[in-house]
Amino acid sequence: MSLVVGVDIGGTKIAAGLVDHSGTLLATATRPTPATEGPDAILATATALIHTLTESRGVVIAAGSAEVGRDLRDGTGESAGVGGLGGRGVVTAVGVGSAGVVDPGRGVVVSATGALAGWAGTDLRGELSRRLGVPVVVGNDVHAHALGEQWRGAAAGREDVLLVAVGTGVGASAMLGGRVRHGAHAVAGHAGHVPVAAAAGRPCPCGGQGHVEAVASGPALFGEYRRRGGTDAADLAGVARLAAAGDPLAADVLAEGGAALGSLIGGLMNVIDPEIVVIGGGVAGCGEPWWRPLRAAIAAEVLPALRDVPVEPAALAGAAALLGAARMALEASP
Repeated sequence: MSLVVGVDIGGTKIAAGLVDHSGTLLATATRPTPATEGPDAILATATALIHTLTESRGVVIAAGSAEVGRDLRDGTGESAGVGGLGGRGVVTAVGVGSAGVVDPGRGVVVSATGALAGWAGTDLRGELSRRLGVPVVVGNDVHAHALGEQWRGAAAGREDVLLVAVGTGVGASAMLGGRVRHGAHAVAGHAGHVPVAAAAGRPCPCGGQGHVEAVASGPALFGEYRRRGGTDAADLAGVARLAAAGDPLAADVLAEGGAALGSLIGGLMNVIDPEIVVIGGGVAGCGEPWWRPLRAAIAAEVLPALRDVPVEPAALAGAAALLGAARMALEASP
């Protein structure tokens, strides 16, 4: 049985999933990201996680090494069953979705925030391929989310998709004709750094000002709640609970952030003309006090032909990036 592994490398955790050709996620494993220890520690953790995942399921990585070759010849690579399917399991490729600007052509992390120390410049594809001995395909984590949702999630069966992920930052991915658009410099999708009126004068984590991430990201929303004197919530989830219960300050903060993001999304829809918009990330769990103003702002911005385009929450949660990364690997797998 030919399988692939999808990997999601984030600032707090690394996740890996074993996936078959139908897009079934057979097993997963996670480890904390050694974010402050540098690229080698992150790569070593990802490699060890992949080995732990495959070994737990009796699956071999077709690395071409003498040891693996012997396993396949003498039958010791036989699996007692992968996801109850039985038979020999062989991982033929690995796909990786990573935080940062990732050039899929060169397999290199072009730039990254300080959340992953020294991550910029890492030869992600080359290093992991050398350590694992199989083809490795890499891309940005938000693009991986989009691929997962388009394969098995909220956008299944759609060719032209806009995915927006709102959490620690604001990212997006546009799929046109069923393919992710990376752009000439691998920067396509960094929607958090588009200016919006609501963010005028506010500093953005990128070093600029007035970008939507400065008012619509999770940290920005909670920071605004605190700035206005809010003391009854310890985190954004607490702000969402207060808003749902009718707290006017919490509701106002979420409404302003949702409306700012909705204005941006409506503008992107006018440019991309998607069949569906999928919104994921932690902030999307803030409930109707956030979703209502977001949808209203989208409706106010889009051209008439786009008024019936569905705007849906993501369906796969953390599995989306794993499935998307696995899909990249399947397309490269022999």
